[in-house]
Amino acid sequence: MVSRSDSGMVRTHNEDAVATHPAIGVAVLADGMGGYNAGEVASGMATAVISTELEQGLGEGRKSISELLEAVIGHANESIYRAAESQPQYSGMGTTLVMAVFRDNHISVAHIGDSRMYRLRGDVFECVTRDHSLLQEQIDSGMITEEDARRSQNKNLVTRALGVDPVVEPEIHTYEVETGDVYLFCSDGLNDMVENEDIELTLKALSANLDLAAEQLVQMANDNGGRDNVSVILVKVLQPFPVARRGWLARLLAWLK
Repeated sequence: MVSRSDSGMVRTHNEDAVATHPAIGVAVLADGMGGYNAGEVASGMATAVISTELEQGLGEGRKSISELLEAVIGHANESIYRAAESQPQYSGMGTTLVMAVFRDNHISVAHIGDSRMYRLRGDVFECVTRDHSLLQEQIDSGMITEEDARRSQNKNLVTRALGVDPVVEPEIHTYEVETGDVYLFCSDGLNDMVENEDIELTLKALSANLDLAAEQLVQMANDNGGRDNVSVILVKVLQPFPVARRGWLARLLAWLK
């Protein structure tokens, strides 16, 4: 599990935030929005609140992963919204979010906005998440084509964001993982600057060296103009990771040892 975050070639500061916690199988990426440094505050709050509460919640194991994700995202949303309401300099701030928990041979993915998760499985590369954006709604309704969307000037108009409203609804899905899978989480500073085909080629060529792959993806975005901050997290599944089941028989056998 590796990550990179860069301000890009145009922006003077970085409003993205990333957090990785390999020991508990957690990856969090947020792309902040708002005037001055408010975007940085929103994305930083999101990754901090979610990371802290997930570590505690996963340790307790009282809720399902989906329930836990809903709860921690709700708390992060409330924290950002309250800060924006109470401090004028943060008014209107918010952030996108894409995050995942790897547990028991599954990945549970939550996202809000247009930060994405891609998966490379064997020779098949696909975007698993679906943007919450005006462009995606126009594509879904047949108003524009995918090609039109690539040329659009409205790429940054999201229809859902963390911290903008009192309540937000994250999209959460759980998928089985397979050994060898490579997962890419990114802010739109990558996929707006680099075509999916080039992202795919890079991951296929460098999947054995995630550090180099992450560096290359950021460099490609910057070489193509780097008009936005660019952040990536890469995760490769090296082996199965089942959760140990300790039912009554397992406990009995442990007592008899």
